Amino acid sequence: MSEQDLIELAVSGDLDAFNRLVLQYQDAAFNTAYRIMSDPAAAADATQEAVISMYRKLNTYRGGSFKSWFLRIVTNACYDELRRIKRRPSVPLEPENDEGELVDSPSWMEDDAPDPDEAASARELESAIEHCLADLEEKFRVVMVLVDISGEDYESVSAIINRPMGTVKSRLARARQKMQDCLRGFGELLPEKFRLKDEETE
Repeated sequence: MSEQDLIELAVSGDLDAFNRLVLQYQDAAFNTAYRIMSDPAAAADATQEAVISMYRKLNTYRGGSFKSWFLRIVTNACYDELRRIKRRPSVPLEPENDEGELVDSPSWMEDDAPDPDEAASARELESAIEHCLADLEEKFRVVMVLVDISGEDYESVSAIINRPMGTVKSRLARARQKMQDCLRGFGELLPEKFRLKDEETE
């Protein structure tokens, strides 16, 4: 069954067709939300809200890339979730146990996977990228996530964020420059093959 068939069935109220659409794009939706939010729980909340919103808005879909249409809803849900987070009081990183005591090494932070050198280098790189990505201003981070991570083209991103294509290109250029500047600060933490050329010559 084609995507268009699924969409038509979903619009007519077929819940199974809607669920199949969700399954088809849920990974892309969560990954986009996670890169924007920099927090898995917040990303999950935003993705859930986006799925609910998509269901309610199916009758407004007017063709074109369904993925891009859905990612626009996801991006808006992320903006809403970020606004909610800003209104919440801050909480300590360490969760509490049943007795109300802080847990120094919570289980969800543990990594049971083997730790060879290449895996360690990859994690260092991933950590550096995530840090720099999270440090970007929202409008730059969203564009970089949609183009460089989700693989959307400029035209699709323009529709997703409801801004001219020139704005998309400008924000992406600035985002990439800010990422490059940020990554310079990690120096020796980055694997050699990922270090910037000007850093290698210092």
